[in-house]
Amino acid sequence: MSTRENGSGEEPVIRDNRKIDPETGLPREADPAKATGQDAGQDDREQAEGPSSLASDLASIELATQLAERTADLQRLQAEYSNYRKRVERDRVAVKEQAVAGVLSELLPVLDDIGRARDHGELTGGFAKVSESLEAATGKLGLSTYGTKGEAFDPMVHEALMHSYSSEVTEATCVEILQPGYRIGERVLRPARVAVAEPETPAADDN
Repeated sequence: MSTRENGSGEEPVIRDNRKIDPETGLPREADPAKATGQDAGQDDREQAEGPSSLASDLASIELATQLAERTADLQRLQAEYSNYRKRVERDRVAVKEQAVAGVLSELLPVLDDIGRARDHGELTGGFAKVSESLEAATGKLGLSTYGTKGEAFDPMVHEALMHSYSSEVTEATCVEILQPGYRIGERVLRPARVAVAEPETPAADDN
């Protein structure tokens, strides 16, 4: 209880803060005004904290979205760069092969002359050494000859200049190599020019 102090003329304000009602002996209810004030303060704090928490969540979501977008962009750029490097390397190899093929194509008539001279026994002396060096150099560039008498005729790699029939073959066969073929790896630079013989067709029985 509060009492008048220092002879003040104001009437004292008496507040009974006892939690037990002396008349009934029962616990008193909490002051509605105080309770309301506490609830209001809690609501204010929740309202103050609510927008801040929401803003933080939105910022986190936006940051995660931006990170995913940047990661996707980086992966796409990396894939494009890898494809670019492969394409450049492929083009570089193709240009090199084309250049080599162009040079070797111009040398094929010379190689044909060397081959004919060897067949006739005319490849002697210094000319023989020069021809051997030339053939070695073209071999290092990947040039090789093909075409062997007796092999099966393949229109993809052979060019038939002569045609005949023979009882000695069971399929279309190269019986003469008129001019050897040349290729670089699997690429045919010039087909082998050959004479082809096919099996004889059995004569029909006379009735």
